[in-house]
Amino acid sequence: MTTELRVLRPGEWDHWFAQLELAFGGVPEGPEERELWDSLTEYERSIGVWDGDACVGTAGAFTFRLSVPGGSSVPTAGVTMVSVASTHRRRGILTSMMRRQLDDIRAGGEPLAVLTASEPDIYGRFGYGIATQQLRAEIDTTRVRLSVPEGTDDVALRLARPVDVIERCEAVYARLVPGRPGMLERRPGWERLPVLDPPGARDGGSPLQCVLAERDGETVGFALYTTKPEWEVTGPRGTVVLQHLGALDPAAYAALWRYLLDIDLMSTLTVRNRPVDDAWQHLVSDIRRCQVRVHDSLHLRLVELGAALEARTYRTPVDVVLDVEDAFCPWNTGRWRLTGDGKGASCARTDDPAELALSVRDLGAAYLGGVSLESLAAAGRVRELREGALAEASTAFGSTVAPWLPHGF
Repeated sequence: MTTELRVLRPGEWDHWFAQLELAFGGVPEGPEERELWDSLTEYERSIGVWDGDACVGTAGAFTFRLSVPGGSSVPTAGVTMVSVASTHRRRGILTSMMRRQLDDIRAGGEPLAVLTASEPDIYGRFGYGIATQQLRAEIDTTRVRLSVPEGTDDVALRLARPVDVIERCEAVYARLVPGRPGMLERRPGWERLPVLDPPGARDGGSPLQCVLAERDGETVGFALYTTKPEWEVTGPRGTVVLQHLGALDPAAYAALWRYLLDIDLMSTLTVRNRPVDDAWQHLVSDIRRCQVRVHDSLHLRLVELGAALEARTYRTPVDVVLDVEDAFCPWNTGRWRLTGDGKGASCARTDDPAELALSVRDLGAAYLGGVSLESLAAAGRVRELREGALAEASTAFGSTVAPWLPHGF
């Protein structure tokens, strides 16, 4: 086989994206989606594998900053649009693209790479660990009541066209980013993604709707949602589908959830992507009628291990020597002394005896604080080499809130 791996050239995007669509089931995206993704594509960070004139592999990366424990936003490559043609499987194409990407990411000075996976077992061999989960739910709004905190009735709600209030919603979102690991700072152009509303993707539902929560003229929250009316012999059985919700305080948060549960003619609220510790679970009267479940979300890789561990803070003081194995990026392999607390951290190579041994994949899973090193050790994926080191490091790596990726890329 003779193939060529190279950076995407002007004029090749349609062909390149068509291969991606084919690999993901062959259903073309609508013109609105294609236009948005074309505008967001960073050509210099997009690669393709070509067999003659045919594109048989695709991969790209977006330039992001990711929030980490402590509130900092760290330069991060958002790996995306990865595919291999079914005619060219088992020929090393995916490995070659992953190799090229990680080398380029390292050269560009980004200590982290992240992705969302169509199949979760693909990327572990390249050092990606599952660092966040997302909560999904189907809430029976005919049977579930909400207990709201004091001040909820002081929040005013106002309907608005989503495209008319993008800036207000984005301002709320931006204020929330430092407070929860795993969130992405939205660069110019990305504000269009939450309000993307192609008619062909509505599946019988309404156009995208927005409700703003306001107090003293200030926007303190928003919810983006659609409604899908349905009728049975016994009456209306419609569904509200929550796309995104952000709020700056408990009263605004509760006011938005109460609104969503009380929309006329609707009997179900579908929640597709929320943090696993989302507070509405403590407001509902019957959690069993909410059909809560979780799903893997953000897969994270440490590209430059030392810089990545120094970029976050730690919940409690930690001083531990990590023995890290990284076959795909061998520059990370070896012993590292991590010293840190709630103010900062240092991480440097050392010849001191190792105290914990683990793979870069499992270190990536624990990096945002959503997966404990203790639980990984219970699965045999982390080995304690000094008594007490595991408990110390596991507590320090934890986060006070669950990490969460609000949207894909």
